[in-house]
Amino acid sequence: MSDSLIRRALIAISALTVVSGAVQALAPARLLRALRAQDDAAARHLFATVGMFMVVVGGGLLNALLRPGRQPIIVFWAALQKLGAAVAVGLGVRRRIFSPLALGVAFFDLLPGLLAAEHWRRTR
Repeated sequence: MSDSLIRRALIAISALTVVSGAVQALAPARLLRALRAQDDAAARHLFATVGMFMVVVGGGLLNALLRPGRQPIIVFWAALQKLGAAVAVGLGVRRRIFSPLALGVAFFDLLPGLLAAEHWRRTR
């Protein structure tokens, strides 16, 4: 896969991360119910907090990719966040906190995490 294609994919993914994080931050109960997860005040608060961090990390990655020049350290940290999120969601499914439907969310984080790690490796 070319550097340009990886970069364009990461731009799209980071924009989607900002949007999905904003939705998660603004409507946590709806998403928790869709994932068949616990839906109480604490779960909604924590889920919304995670959404806020998705907006911040996705926005940071998007900004780094759209600016002239390379900012590999931001790509590195975004890759770690995406890979960590994939592991965390996978563990949530394994521990029966989330339904198996959440594995789609884990994959949505795993693939971009791997792409970001590869982009970082190529541009550092």
